[in-house]
Amino acid sequence: MEKDNFYNSLLQNIDSSQILKDEPMHKHTSFKIGGKADFLVKINKKEELQSAIKIAKQNDVPIYIIGNGSNLLVKDKGIRGLVLKIQMDGIQITKKEDVAIIKVQSGVKLSLLAAELLKEGISGFEFAAGIPGTIGGAVRMNAGAHGSEMKDIVVKTTYMDLQSNIYEIPNEEQEFSYRKSIFAKTPYIILDTTLSMIYKNKIEIKEKMDEYFKYRKQKQPIKYPSAGSTFKRGNDFITAKLIDEAGLKGYSIGGAQVSDIHAGFIVNTGNATAQEVLELIKYVKNKVYEKFRKNIDLEIEIIGE
Repeated sequence: MEKDNFYNSLLQNIDSSQILKDEPMHKHTSFKIGGKADFLVKINKKEELQSAIKIAKQNDVPIYIIGNGSNLLVKDKGIRGLVLKIQMDGIQITKKEDVAIIKVQSGVKLSLLAAELLKEGISGFEFAAGIPGTIGGAVRMNAGAHGSEMKDIVVKTTYMDLQSNIYEIPNEEQEFSYRKSIFAKTPYIILDTTLSMIYKNKIEIKEKMDEYFKYRKQKQPIKYPSAGSTFKRGNDFITAKLIDEAGLKGYSIGGAQVSDIHAGFIVNTGNATAQEVLELIKYVKNKVYEKFRKNIDLEIEIIGE
């Protein structure tokens, strides 16, 4: 890739303020870790997305899609290619009898949507209020908490493939399962999703949100940067419990630490490198297998080099 030519091609349909060269990815992940991306483009509308994809394909440049970067570990040497940061943030609410139909663009932050729904007296999204991601990421990984998941409220989702074709699929075709959907297995880019929820008393909604926030504050390590829960729960075991019982709570390698509040989280206590996080992940996996003969899987995604 000839960087200047590629940059000039991007400029044809995207404002220069949205195109960042040699951009440090630690600025775009909740882990606050990651080397530089060759290019990062902030995407505010689908036409910009189509244009960036077309230019990347013409120049044989790899594409990476991110939202809020809250479930992501970017390696220390960064990303060779083009990172598209989806920031489309429209919310459209329609009342259909006693049901609220909410069309949300993929760049909308979950906390912002939760606040908007509270204002309208719409219930069903309380579980997601404290999850630090975007709607696109939440649908992609079927985010969940407190016994609820995105699959419970999604009606349909619109996505773009890498040929810039746009499709709409209903809930049942999105292959939702634990922390997974069809979008986690394909290069499809979520544009928006439509949710269905009910109207309820605002005080009740607020009480439930407050209860969940309080739980998160007490049980999760929100003081330090992290990528959320690092490991998935097992089919027949609670991963954090096994890590704790293996004596690994608080164990650290460099600036990366197994949280002493919740053993399922690895946190960045200072200037952790991706390499330190990866070494700690490997150490934890090995120790848990040695002690319990259980393989544990990652919930976070790792990209870059």
